[in-house]
Amino acid sequence: MMSAMSAASSDATQSGLIYRVLGPKRQEYVAAAWSFVLFFCILSAYYSLRSVRETMAVEGGIQNIPWLFSGTFTVMLFAAPIFGWIASRFPRRRFLPWVYGFFVINILLFWAGFSWAIANEQDYVWTGRAFFVWLSVFNLFVVSVFWSFMADIWSKEQGRRLFGFISAGGSIGAMLGPLATGMLVVPLGFRNILPMAAMLLVFAAIGVIQLRRWVESEHVDDRQLTVASTKPLGGSPLAGISHVMQSKYLGGIVLQSVIASLMGTALYVFMAQLVGEAYPDVDERTRFFALVDSATNALSFAGQLLIVRHVVRRWGIGTSLSFLPIVSLVGFILLAINPVLATVAALQVVRRSLGFGFSKPTTDMLYSVVTPEEKYKAKNFVDTAVYRGGDLIGIWAVRLMAPLGIIGISLVMVPFAILWFLNAKFLGRSYVRRDKTGIRNATP
Repeated sequence: MMSAMSAASSDATQSGLIYRVLGPKRQEYVAAAWSFVLFFCILSAYYSLRSVRETMAVEGGIQNIPWLFSGTFTVMLFAAPIFGWIASRFPRRRFLPWVYGFFVINILLFWAGFSWAIANEQDYVWTGRAFFVWLSVFNLFVVSVFWSFMADIWSKEQGRRLFGFISAGGSIGAMLGPLATGMLVVPLGFRNILPMAAMLLVFAAIGVIQLRRWVESEHVDDRQLTVASTKPLGGSPLAGISHVMQSKYLGGIVLQSVIASLMGTALYVFMAQLVGEAYPDVDERTRFFALVDSATNALSFAGQLLIVRHVVRRWGIGTSLSFLPIVSLVGFILLAINPVLATVAALQVVRRSLGFGFSKPTTDMLYSVVTPEEKYKAKNFVDTAVYRGGDLIGIWAVRLMAPLGIIGISLVMVPFAILWFLNAKFLGRSYVRRDKTGIRNATP
């Protein structure tokens, strides 16, 4: 009897410790673990390929990067309504695994194209450019669909507790992906990284199926209201655009996305220019980008796993969203003072780690107080077409400002960082109102 009581007490203590540190309650362990693994697979696949994408951008000529961003945005304009059409006509339980299966086939086709070109000593610059555009579309779609899925299966209260922990799974994948690329790209060649990424996406599709089954078992009485529903979302394929145009709340998320893209694009161009000058070898450039990604994601992991949940619960979403604008403000001032590769790389690591560690999971929490249609269609539109539109604006703006140099462009970014901070506070207040009054009755 005493032994049984001691065991029960031990289990309760262990459960309480896991809850206090990581967030999941006992009945959420299985689903939280699958969510963690699913995001691990997605970001590990993407980040193992990201450094290859950056290398293809440099290989194709720094002067052509604005055209690569333009091509990416054009593809996004076609892809977003296609996804909206699919979401309108097919149940979520069916089309979610399809998304990952589709991209697995794409990766294998690129692997075959690169392998054939190298084996036959053919130029692969255009294949590399196509790969850049494709991966830039791929990463936003798979991540956007993932977080729509998370906002669909977890409640607002669960999201505040669990999204940091789930994000940490992605950060581990984002750390290990580029580390694997950095170790293997020189002996294997960049093209042979692609099949490994495809295998990770296969596991991601399995994770979606497992989570769908968990939802079915947890929501037997209200299954049709969840991601396990056999009914499509319905509505217009362009509903995501109309929702964004009609909502100040979603409009604030759009503004945040555009400013973040503008600043990220400026740093991207600075990095590509300076790395191209410092590392003439293709595989060595890939290794450098992989190391930067690894450092970024190591810092992101700590923030997501141990910090963001406590920041949101203690100080609120507005405060968590404010960290990145403040750091960007300080960082671009420092970059204007010392515009060298080390400063650019350091600012890139800090900004992106804060972005993934705080801003991204917090921004995804914002969608827990919108309708199911907005979670998929509006969120996907913002995360894909709007985000890449921000990239497009940023890349051409930076090109037009090129005579100002890194110093001048950095100073131009300062007022945008201030606007970003004010918008973060607005979103924090709006989230609280929606959470208290209900989605449909909230203002704005």
